[in-house]
Amino acid sequence: MRQVRTILIADEPTYIPWCQDIVDIVGKDHDLTVLDETQPLEDQFEGVEFVVEQGGRNGTPEMVELARNTKMWQVTTVGFEHVDVDHFKRVGIPLANTPGTFSAPALAEVAFMMMLMLAHRYVECAENIREKVRYEPMGTELEGRTLGIIGFGSSGTELARRARAFGMRIRGIDVRPISQEILDEIQPEFIGGPADADQVIAGSDFLSLHLHLNDETSKYIDARRIELMKSTACLINVARGGLVDEQALLKSLETGEIGGAGLDVFDPEPPDPDSPLLQFPNVVATPHIAGVTRETSMRRAECVKENVDRIAQGMEPIYRIDQ
Repeated sequence: MRQVRTILIADEPTYIPWCQDIVDIVGKDHDLTVLDETQPLEDQFEGVEFVVEQGGRNGTPEMVELARNTKMWQVTTVGFEHVDVDHFKRVGIPLANTPGTFSAPALAEVAFMMMLMLAHRYVECAENIREKVRYEPMGTELEGRTLGIIGFGSSGTELARRARAFGMRIRGIDVRPISQEILDEIQPEFIGGPADADQVIAGSDFLSLHLHLNDETSKYIDARRIELMKSTACLINVARGGLVDEQALLKSLETGEIGGAGLDVFDPEPPDPDSPLLQFPNVVATPHIAGVTRETSMRRAECVKENVDRIAQGMEPIYRIDQ
């Protein structure tokens, strides 16, 4: 198999682990270099066949123009709301992402962790440890509770598997039909389409979001939908901050309209540490780490390698998002 000249646009040191995995896995078989933005860009893009970058965070319009003759541009994230897909279409560069299947276990684990923390009132427990208070607060169990999953793709399915093992009742929404194999395995109480979302939201004890962020899903959970939720229900978001109207969520927490929230993502990011949203005892928060695991990093690097290998063999790339 011939070598493919590949360039990695990296934002070091923030993404060192992610970048190093790509260097190690792709670089073992191909001619891979890391872009040096202190040097002339044009020379570095000369003859490059494959470009890798972190989901639109590092690649600039100038770089895209310089990469006109490349055979593939791949972002190493699931979401591509930061990527100007139309620009790639105009320039004619095939564009791919690393789909949700590669980060799904990590996202599902964090979503489930947040459900457990909220059910057992972790923030209050931590405070009581400091205050030497025993036997309080009283939590609830997940068994028998209803989990609503909005977006029954890879991470939603992985969350459902974990919740099923804890005896939870599963209800889901997706825009596409769910395979019979998954339905037989998970045995959800209900699977519906977008028109059924309000019904699932209203009946859930925990509501977890697993959607891409786009014009249609921006502020998907708004004041109207929050009003549909049970006063004891908890919202979980490990997908994108823009899916939730944070002001509406803040108001609902202030008035006790919902039971709590588990948030790994915010709009904007990073959130203000003094944000009122982060001061509630029924809110657990993490700094956008749901997909940040070594296993996810390795799987995504292998995904990139698969497409570089396909280019080397004259095959069509997979996971394209520009078609």
